[in-house]
Amino acid sequence: MFAAVLPPFCHPAVEKHLKADILTLSIEARMTGPAMAARAIYSVLTNRSPMHLSIRSAGFPAGTTVQDGVIMTNILRNSFLSTAVSAAILSAGAASAATLAEIKESGTVRVAVANEIPYGYMDMSGEAKGAGPDVARHVFEQMGIDDIEWTSTNFSSLIPGLRADRFDVAAAEMAVLPDRCQSVIYSEPNSSYGEGLLVAAGNPKDLHGYDAFADNDGKVAIMAGADQLEMLQKLGVPEDRMVTIASNADAISTVSTGRADAYAATSLTVSELAAKDDGVESAGSFEDPVIDGAEVRSWGAFAFASDSTELRDAFNEELTKFKETDEWREILSGYGFSEADIEGSGQRTTQELCDSSS
Repeated sequence: MFAAVLPPFCHPAVEKHLKADILTLSIEARMTGPAMAARAIYSVLTNRSPMHLSIRSAGFPAGTTVQDGVIMTNILRNSFLSTAVSAAILSAGAASAATLAEIKESGTVRVAVANEIPYGYMDMSGEAKGAGPDVARHVFEQMGIDDIEWTSTNFSSLIPGLRADRFDVAAAEMAVLPDRCQSVIYSEPNSSYGEGLLVAAGNPKDLHGYDAFADNDGKVAIMAGADQLEMLQKLGVPEDRMVTIASNADAISTVSTGRADAYAATSLTVSELAAKDDGVESAGSFEDPVIDGAEVRSWGAFAFASDSTELRDAFNEELTKFKETDEWREILSGYGFSEADIEGSGQRTTQELCDSSS
């Protein structure tokens, strides 16, 4: 299929990745619509950092790279790639995930993070850190799998990436939500966490909760693919008051420059971001959102492709044992999870969360 639809401009360094990327984008288009898939093209290509990929076609001069901000417009206008993506969107489906036996035979498992501190991220030396990666290392070691191939991607690309078989597991402490359970399967929860709000220093708009944006004309930023979108929608916040950003890395500048009045994220993420820049802070006296009569708390787990049941079950077996140890508790507390967060991780099962209507 791909030989027929790949555009003729492919540089050798791009070609082997683009096949998987087109499948990823086609899945994302089915999940989020063509507009989101189009925006994801630029994101997927630029995620090749630090590799600088050259792109050539009749529309691109020699030396054009994905670092050029105008590449998005040019790509979408290019008939070859437009045809390729359109064909892939119409014909591609989810790829088959690697089996547990195949992973054990190769001795390598592919694990993705979304560069969110403290959940799962790559440090300056390229080492995967966070509650997800640290726990995953132990679990896979107990499963007899010692080699982990780490991948960093945008949060919104985690589920499409699993479905396209770009990686085997997402170790991002992704919240277990009913809609997501339709696309991937989860381990039992590894963590729990509440919400927070990043605001400009001094909190000039006096913001203390998500519901404030339902009652005034301020703007709140959210990360693409994050579950804060659904929370805000249920609280009655109009979409024109939401600003979508690609990753947490954009949050500080988005708030400090006034593009948005606040950034809605988990309490741990907000605290981490606030510590990085004097121009922002965590909103004091924050009031957790109340939806359908209950305060919102999220449960983070490891995500797997829908047909990776055997891998998920084997992972769950070792995770359950590990959660009974002091070492597991020390990992989570070391990344800032409170005692309530740690104890709360066992309050709900994945099945309960997937079946929940709230």
